Amino acid sequence: MTIRYNVQLQPYNSFRTKALARIFCEPQTAEELSDAIKVFSNERKLVLGGGFNLFFTHDFDGVVIKPGMKGITTVAENDEYVEIEAGAAEEWDQFVGYCVSRGYAGLENLSLIPSSVGASPIQNIGAYGTEVKDTIIRVKAVNICSGEYHEFSNEECAFGYRDSIFKRTGRYVITAVVFRLSKAFAYKEKYVDLSRELEGIATPSISQVRDAIIRIRTRKLPDFNLLPNAGSFFKNPVLTTDEKDALQKILPDATVYNVGDNGFKTSAAFLIEKAGYKGKRKGMVGTYDRHALIIVNYGTESGQEIAGFMEEIQQEVKKQFGILLEPEVWIF
Repeated sequence: MTIRYNVQLQPYNSFRTKALARIFCEPQTAEELSDAIKVFSNERKLVLGGGFNLFFTHDFDGVVIKPGMKGITTVAENDEYVEIEAGAAEEWDQFVGYCVSRGYAGLENLSLIPSSVGASPIQNIGAYGTEVKDTIIRVKAVNICSGEYHEFSNEECAFGYRDSIFKRTGRYVITAVVFRLSKAFAYKEKYVDLSRELEGIATPSISQVRDAIIRIRTRKLPDFNLLPNAGSFFKNPVLTTDEKDALQKILPDATVYNVGDNGFKTSAAFLIEKAGYKGKRKGMVGTYDRHALIIVNYGTESGQEIAGFMEEIQQEVKKQFGILLEPEVWIF
């Protein structure tokens, strides 16, 4: 295992903000990870996956752990489903492509989401009516304090909307994820833009659905290699009944739908656009002109500039609509 010191983190986060990690290690196995945790037991720790959902506002005085576990293995199979274990460092969309190319259904709606396999359960990534929790059966991890090995069932992961036990506690480093995928696929209409993209295809195949989602996301979302960003910056707010009623008095055309337990979800992108921030730029930071939910970096190396723009959006949306947007992106 390679251990380095005073490592520049700019290449390791998709916003491309500068910060130094005092210690940086890339364990390639769960055993190496456990050893690293024990060696640096007294150090502050940060786990870095693909770097697509975080950015840095200052140097990190501790050890940054970047898991390097690779490999995709079939661990169980019958006529109806297949169980596949993937290492934490596998690139997410490549893994989705691997599954789709074999006709394994369940992940196709999550195509082109920038992530790593290991990061996917932490955020419980989701798109087009699918969340990754719907396919996960086990998560393998190492305790970041003790170096002990743990294995979590789906229920033990305590998944929520863009949430999990891993995100809430910060106690575990994921080393591998086991997915159960179906060998049968049938397209179900859920989203207008996806159905529109598939118009003229009577019974879309799993590959056609993946390709359609890739086309849609490519049109809507900026390439982080060309315009650094972290994808969707804010969570879609979940409102109480009173908050929903208050919002609809101000914005009668606001899309609101029930998510159970008297909760109502609305669109963060819609609120940002209505607040006047779609395509708005301040200095070297702005919102993408095609999608208000995405903050983009036009050239700054300072995470503080990005965080300042985020706070400005939060304040304006709160002022106009009484709703405080919560970041989906982690800020260090």
